[in-house]
Amino acid sequence: MARTIKMAEELKAEDVKNVKKSLADYGNEGDTSFDWTAFEGYSADQKNSLEAFYDKSMSSIIPHQILVGTVVGINSKDILVNIGYKSEGVVPRTEFRYNPDVKIGDTVEVYVEDLENKDGQLQLSHKKARALKAWDRVNEAFTNDELITGFVKCRTKGGLIVDVFGLEAFLPGSQIDVKPIRDYDVYVGKNMEFKVVKINQEFKNVVVSHKILLEEELEQQKKDIISKLEKGQILEGIVKNITSYGVFIDLGGVDGLIHITDLSWGRINHPEEIVKLDEKINVVVLDYDDEKKRIALGLKQLTAHPWEQLDANLKPGDKVTGKVVVLADYGAFVEIAPGVEGLIHVSEMSYSSHLRSAGDFVKVGDDVTAVILTLDREERKMSLGLKQLKDDPWTNIQEKYPIGSKQSAVVKNFTNYGIFVELEEGVDGLIHISDLSWTKKIKHPGEITNINDKIDVVVLEIDQENRKLSLGHKQLESDPWEAFGNIFEVGTVQEGTVVEKTDKGMVVALQYGIEGFAPNKHLKKEDGSTIALDEKAEFKVIEFNKDEKKLIVSHTKVWEADKEDTERTEKVKEAKATAKGVDKLKKGIEKTTLGDLSVLADLKEEMEKGSKGKKKKSDEDAE
Repeated sequence: MARTIKMAEELKAEDVKNVKKSLADYGNEGDTSFDWTAFEGYSADQKNSLEAFYDKSMSSIIPHQILVGTVVGINSKDILVNIGYKSEGVVPRTEFRYNPDVKIGDTVEVYVEDLENKDGQLQLSHKKARALKAWDRVNEAFTNDELITGFVKCRTKGGLIVDVFGLEAFLPGSQIDVKPIRDYDVYVGKNMEFKVVKINQEFKNVVVSHKILLEEELEQQKKDIISKLEKGQILEGIVKNITSYGVFIDLGGVDGLIHITDLSWGRINHPEEIVKLDEKINVVVLDYDDEKKRIALGLKQLTAHPWEQLDANLKPGDKVTGKVVVLADYGAFVEIAPGVEGLIHVSEMSYSSHLRSAGDFVKVGDDVTAVILTLDREERKMSLGLKQLKDDPWTNIQEKYPIGSKQSAVVKNFTNYGIFVELEEGVDGLIHISDLSWTKKIKHPGEITNINDKIDVVVLEIDQENRKLSLGHKQLESDPWEAFGNIFEVGTVQEGTVVEKTDKGMVVALQYGIEGFAPNKHLKKEDGSTIALDEKAEFKVIEFNKDEKKLIVSHTKVWEADKEDTERTEKVKEAKATAKGVDKLKKGIEKTTLGDLSVLADLKEEMEKGSKGKKKKSDEDAE
């Protein structure tokens, strides 16, 4: 409006009021006429010039466009901006918060929201203009992979909020720097350079990255550094990150890794035992890959290998002390000097042949003394022993456990053929299954004892060279078979119980704990049935062998013998009756008549028949 009034300064004073009124009416939508009748004293050229000026300025301004205006006024709340319209537009000063130093005369971009609001005022927005321009500018920067500058406004979850061209963009924490960020707040309030890496057109979301700029710079640095690398080269670096498997070292633009095994010659549990974050250290280049940009570094290689510094006088048989650093079932590793370890195999921890876990003897962290068994300096291997510090129990075995002596042992293991027992640590013996009992047939040792039970034994044989003892349990008592010969004489009848059934017969438990064996053909009962398991009956001894500890019995022979005795008695009675009849016949022969002869003939015939029948029966029995 100021420009309009300036151009109208030549108007007569009395016409100014009418000019202003006409100018106000001119801005109505659809009204392009101007009433010059209210003005006098203007030539036609002046009228045409003014009309052309207004037509040109007014027709070029339309709503929803972005224009460049000039700041013409500032107060505590608003800023007046002239865009060449009939009146200035008012913009809230809060929209210039990012630029508190704005002053009169500065040019700014504004968005025309409305040519005339309800109050008749030109409505502008600097914020919307910046936002629309920013969105176009951001898309242009993304398309052209352009470097832009933004202002870090605040911290948010997972990153930072950045003002880019007046638009809020998200800077993820992972895109701030090439190294892990511990404190995001140090970046708030700073101007930084970025590249747009992602845009969501639908939701107007923008993601920027500062890390990508550093990576581009570092990539070139990596190429320069790797091109100058040599194996064995010593470099200075800074501890950038520590993990459970190693340490990442910043070599000045390129990272290298020291694996945990290359930190120290000795064993360590975690790299933090050796280095600290941000610590400056020297490292050795072990290997590198030009293509993958990987660099393997070492720290322990800066010092000589401990094996090279090992006492040259050490030899097998010497005693050494150290600490248990690793424990396994098969043995323990003992560190006798940093980086120098020896293995104590579990078999060298005790003279006992019953192998156990190494954890039964030592624990990690234990200080132990051991004897060097083997030493290979070239292979850097050493085997150690613990049991060699004690006397070998087999050295004077015959004096400690003479043959025939009674000893107490502990049951360690069962086999089908016997029991392995331990008399003392390192001294084991075998009780054969045949030496467990005089009378009972043992099928498995578990029938008479259990693992870890104590058992009394007698030493039978000693094989010192092969470290073997033959032991007996039944020898604790005298052999009862010497006396059994009188008790279980062949032909005697014994009472017994069937305790076990086999394919060939049954085992019969008899008195005094002795067992006999009855073959299947000797188990038949008089009624034709067979004796059953657990049945009690009488058995006749038909064979006794004390040398082979064998006793054969028969139930069938018992009842068959009884039957033979009965038949023998009946035959005697019949013979006596026959003899008596003959005597009677002889006495009365002299008085015999013809009739008597007939009776005698009948008696003789009857006797002959009876004699033939008995003979036939006797033959059948014999068969």
